[in-house]
Amino acid sequence: MAATPQREVATLAGGCFWCLEAAFQQLNGVEKVESGYAGGHVANPSYEQVCTGTTGHAEVLQITFDPAIISFDDLLHVFFTIHDPTTLNRQGADVGTQYRSAIFYHGPGQKAVAERVIAELQAEGVWDDPIVTEVKPLEIFYPAEEYHRDYYRRNPNQGYCRAVIAPKVAKVRKLYLDKLKQPA
Repeated sequence: MAATPQREVATLAGGCFWCLEAAFQQLNGVEKVESGYAGGHVANPSYEQVCTGTTGHAEVLQITFDPAIISFDDLLHVFFTIHDPTTLNRQGADVGTQYRSAIFYHGPGQKAVAERVIAELQAEGVWDDPIVTEVKPLEIFYPAEEYHRDYYRRNPNQGYCRAVIAPKVAKVRKLYLDKLKQPA
């Protein structure tokens, strides 16, 4: 019986999950992305409940990736490129705890990498303000409703997609050209 290739999962919160999904789908080694909710205290929350800010959940993206092709460290560098980790409970016009910056780690190795990357970015002075990204263990992930999945690909001309998501995707394509999926 052949060995199954090793896969890892990362769960990241950096504002609207549509933005994260569109950016991470571009990366070679990323096999699956799924929008959802994590970090809250209500079981099986709906999008409407999460949007109230009362469930404690953040909009997150769960990424299944091949660490032989792209590392967790690489994913975090992309993550910190496409959102502002210095704004507490806010990304642009999106305000509330559901839009906080967070890394929900899946084990001690991911926790150590997350803490190291944050410390390096702080030391480099990439931002004028301190990084407020939470680093917490993932307790449970709840998938988002079907209509949130693959949102940017299905709605590229929608106003939010053109104004907010498209520039983030373009930034990833420009800065991480060597990590992009190649056309078949």
